[in-house]
Amino acid sequence: MTTRRLCAGVAWLLLNMAAARPQAGSEHKCKSGPVDLVFLIDSSRSVRPHEFESMRKFMIDILDTLDVGLNATRVGVVQYSSQVRSEFSLNAYGAVSSMVDAIRRIVPLAQGTMTGLAIRYIINNAFSQQQGDRPQVPNVALIVTDGRPQDRVAEVAAEARHGGIEIFAVGVARADMASLRAMASQPFEDHVFLVETFDLIHQFGLHFQDKLCAIDLCAEGKHDCEQVCVSSPGAFTCDCRPGFALNPDNKTCARTYAFRFLSRSCTNTFEILHLCRSVLDFCSSGNHTCQHECVSALDGFQCRCKDGYRLMDDGAACRAIDLCAEDKHDCAQICVSSPGAFTCNCWPGFALNHDNKTCTPIDLCAEGKHNCEQTCVSSPGAFTCDCQPGYALNHDKKTCTQLDLCNWLDHGCEHRCVSTPGSFYCACPHGQLLQEDGKSCGTCKSAIVDLVLLIDGSKSVRPHNFQLVKKFVNEVVDTLDVSEYGTRVGLVQYSSRVRTEFTLGQFHSADDVKAAVMKMAYMEKGTMTGLALQHMLERSFSEAEGARPPARGIPRIGLVFTDGRSQDDISEFAKKAKQAGIVMYAVGVGKALEEELREIASEPLEKHFYYASDFSAISTIALNLKLNVCPEESQGEIEVKDPCACENLVEFQQATMNNLERITQSMTAMSAQLEQLEQQLLNRK
Repeated sequence: MTTRRLCAGVAWLLLNMAAARPQAGSEHKCKSGPVDLVFLIDSSRSVRPHEFESMRKFMIDILDTLDVGLNATRVGVVQYSSQVRSEFSLNAYGAVSSMVDAIRRIVPLAQGTMTGLAIRYIINNAFSQQQGDRPQVPNVALIVTDGRPQDRVAEVAAEARHGGIEIFAVGVARADMASLRAMASQPFEDHVFLVETFDLIHQFGLHFQDKLCAIDLCAEGKHDCEQVCVSSPGAFTCDCRPGFALNPDNKTCARTYAFRFLSRSCTNTFEILHLCRSVLDFCSSGNHTCQHECVSALDGFQCRCKDGYRLMDDGAACRAIDLCAEDKHDCAQICVSSPGAFTCNCWPGFALNHDNKTCTPIDLCAEGKHNCEQTCVSSPGAFTCDCQPGYALNHDKKTCTQLDLCNWLDHGCEHRCVSTPGSFYCACPHGQLLQEDGKSCGTCKSAIVDLVLLIDGSKSVRPHNFQLVKKFVNEVVDTLDVSEYGTRVGLVQYSSRVRTEFTLGQFHSADDVKAAVMKMAYMEKGTMTGLALQHMLERSFSEAEGARPPARGIPRIGLVFTDGRSQDDISEFAKKAKQAGIVMYAVGVGKALEEELREIASEPLEKHFYYASDFSAISTIALNLKLNVCPEESQGEIEVKDPCACENLVEFQQATMNNLERITQSMTAMSAQLEQLEQQLLNRK
């Protein structure tokens, strides 16, 4: 018992000696404690020289308020425009004077405004350990800009804030408030500042000093005290709970006990150690209150927690460290906590990426994990089915049924209505043709054809004759009623190769067709007529290039214009074109071979084969050429009326008014039917 009391007295003496040691301290201009501060300044061409000087003064004024040093506040400066340049890093200078000299030497870049690129630079470089960033020291970025960023800033700024960088955004004059808020930390009223001119930027300097000097390192958990952190503006000191004393490292604590002194005292350190070997082991005897682990100390004990737990204020109980609740994780969506650790998870409909942090939406449509018949519409981890135009979704929400508009609408077809997805057209019986109203049928339909012209552009034609060929084509076009629902015209030029100048569906007026003809460039080279016939048959008369479906009975006419012998065989595709129902006209000039022209032309030859000895005579052919399928017109039996006669003008006006009235009535009826159809579809769902 005497030994125990003696050791207790010695321990009390040693503790008092330690407490009597002087504590280190220093005077700070701003009691912000250690801070790693990076200025990110906009030096784009919109910042004028005198405005950049105001920015220099702004940085220097802030430096004068800080306790700058490699063991206190470190400062770096980065300027940016279309590129990023570090003027000096966090560990470059330890004195304000050196920093001021470096700031005064800065030469503006004077280019664009790539703010997002600059923020990426400070994440990867300026706040790196190689450039002087310190663990457990607050990172602060101060961005000064005068314009709208030319790249994306929201995502990279969010990454910076998530990485622990506190961002202040200062906008001047032309700066965009939405961009400033996208960059800055919250609350915005403390981190976003907008002034009208650079001359007023010093106002933010005072605001920034107040905020920086008010950093509560204890509240932010940026300290290394074992038990109690005592905050002061921008700094902290460590303390211990009752029953504990601060160790010489000024961070950790040891339990203390009060004992009575004996009259005898220890004379040297060896005697202290010898007398205290027999102290009571509280941990072994079970005489302690530790929840996890007990560590014996001089005539006492200390409690210690297992990994992942933190000692409570009573010095005995332990509580699991919840990194998720403390926001000390980098999970994109869900943080799952375990003592002192965490794992990441994702919301329903998302999958965890290989980095075990971020998440990607599960696209069941792209993965083919759906049962939609036509269209799959994706949402994260789910999908809905939809139908293509002209189809309706069935009750199973998967399959589709084609809408038969012929049954739903008053189509007005004289003979037969043919449904197509989302539309319909009228068809006529064999031997009859659909008339201009698109509904009635007749034995003749003048000037409604699909016409493709194959024009020889070989070297033998010569440039001046090619201009006569263009004139010939336009004279033919003048005889036609060109429109979307009337005659359609396509043109193909050929020489040693084939080139589509314009398709059947490209132009819907004679003026547009004639303008395109005049812009056509002369190809020169060879004469591959057979290749051109193949191109016309397989491509020019396809529905993809504007030809109307054969079921609609629109005549298809091909007109070949050439001035010489073909360099390839024409027989196969001339025969196939006529077998496909294409009415072929052959027009030859100069050295064109009559046998080739006759092989191309349809029967009867006298109506489909034309020849002129030279190019100056082709205009006569254009006047005599009749590209219609009405026998009475081709034989000249149709009465030609004077369009300027008064009675004919009245007749034309009356016919036009009647047609317009019929079209208006049809459109009104169709609109009513469509509304009825839409209502029935909604009722079905």
